[in-house]
Amino acid sequence: MMTIRKHTHTHIHSPVHATMSRYMTLLFAIACGMAVANIYFAHPLLDSLSNEFKISHSTIGSVITITQVCYALGLLLFVPLGDLLNQKKIIIVQMLLSVFALIIIGCASSSTVLFIGMALVGILATVTQTLVAYASILANPAERGRIVGFVTSGVVIGILLARTFAGILTDLAGWRSVYLTSAILLLCVTFLLHRNLPTLEHKKVTTMSYRKLIYSVLLLFMEERLLRIRGILALLIFTSFSILWTSLVLPLSVTPHNLSHTAIGAFGLAGVAGALAATKAGRLADKGL
Repeated sequence: MMTIRKHTHTHIHSPVHATMSRYMTLLFAIACGMAVANIYFAHPLLDSLSNEFKISHSTIGSVITITQVCYALGLLLFVPLGDLLNQKKIIIVQMLLSVFALIIIGCASSSTVLFIGMALVGILATVTQTLVAYASILANPAERGRIVGFVTSGVVIGILLARTFAGILTDLAGWRSVYLTSAILLLCVTFLLHRNLPTLEHKKVTTMSYRKLIYSVLLLFMEERLLRIRGILALLIFTSFSILWTSLVLPLSVTPHNLSHTAIGAFGLAGVAGALAATKAGRLADKGL
């Protein structure tokens, strides 16, 4: 997200736009998918977490709530930093911290440590937004819609397949293996990003402080009616989405269904069609539609 106000002037200087390679586009999509998947792994694992940490079924939903609330805070507090700091450095630091947060969850010995780890994962998963913004900056203007659409597909696929991945791995090696495996994979992707992401010259020609920048985001929300409408719609969509998954898992894991984690996670495959539509939408945007 690039915060734009008439009294803010932040310039990112880059070389003349060239066509972004397929490898770089794919790397962005994979990084986005893996980063956002971290906040959805817990959905099919609620019964395992409940049993492991002796958390009641009426309370275990807090795992989802804490993660999502912290993700929202991250969107407000972390994403605007892209207007003040070098975006590549922000991406690498957030990815490395995400690896640390995943290890905390994977090694959690109490519900308190689990909740702290989930909160950190939620806040740091906002690196996804910075990755999408960075991809749009690097993309050739004529291909920007297609590339952003492809990267966004990675986000959607990550959200959907996170449950399937978590369910399968939990049945094979336990729920902790989900977070520890993700930490290893995310560390590998972070290394590739560090090696391959170009460093763009970032010149901030504004005296606006971080505090004023955050205020400008809130002010923008209050002033722009279209932004408010879309924000509220997104809120309602993801609220219903989270409520469905939080209430779906526990009944399916007990009698009379007794479904495995793999079977429960497979429900996430139902939304893959939405991911395929994202790239098509990007191409339509390139055509001005």
